[in-house]
Amino acid sequence: MLIETTYGVLDVEQDGQGRDLVLLHSLLADRTAFDLVRPTLTENHRLWLVNLPGYGKSAPRDAGIEGYADQIAEMMAVLGLPRETDVLGNGLGGFISVALAIRHGGKFDRLIVADSLAAFPEPGKAALLVLEKEVREKGMAAGLDIAILRMFPPSFIQAFPEVVKERKQVLLQMNPVIFSRLCVALTQVDFAPLLSRIRNRTLVMGGALDGTTIPELVSQLAAGIPGARYVKIPDCGHCPQIEQPGAFLALLDEFLSAQ
Repeated sequence: MLIETTYGVLDVEQDGQGRDLVLLHSLLADRTAFDLVRPTLTENHRLWLVNLPGYGKSAPRDAGIEGYADQIAEMMAVLGLPRETDVLGNGLGGFISVALAIRHGGKFDRLIVADSLAAFPEPGKAALLVLEKEVREKGMAAGLDIAILRMFPPSFIQAFPEVVKERKQVLLQMNPVIFSRLCVALTQVDFAPLLSRIRNRTLVMGGALDGTTIPELVSQLAAGIPGARYVKIPDCGHCPQIEQPGAFLALLDEFLSAQ
């Protein structure tokens, strides 16, 4: 379905029955990044799988990370989602989810963040801008190898070439102009002074092998959110729902089923 918001159109898919769970994917993926865990999640959750800026039929305006968080809040209102809704974001989706909790935390319940930060350090910003320049000047195809190395550790790339091929095909569908804008937007984020405002019960997970959002910095995000739990997932890079779906689902089940 297409949801009209102040910040543009969002392409949203609903699946399953039960407690509402909004899923927001990484910059390096679309909502199909959750395909491996989707069948299990739909057993107990009504999923709202969002295609973020540049993917599918989503046609957003250039709003920055905070603006996209406002867009998700507006989407939830349009859909009539209850206060008992939970939100999960990976990578870019995690940054948007954190901004959502800071700006609209009273509109949903639990927050799950996978491989996101309060802010990128200077080397991380520089790496994002290298990718941004490559895509802006030469198109998505030119940035594929860089993007895949940000997404998966070398061991995973070597062991699962078919997954890498599939992810590259998805990345080729991304709008390069929006992708470049999002790379820049991520370099401008600094949530550190605002994290103490978050009152949502929060789980933060990070891949032990993630070279994009390194686990030490992911743990700092968790430390800044009152009461947040941090878990480091072994043998995992930037996308635990793809690389370690069993561990990902076990953590979610434990967290979301807790009273």
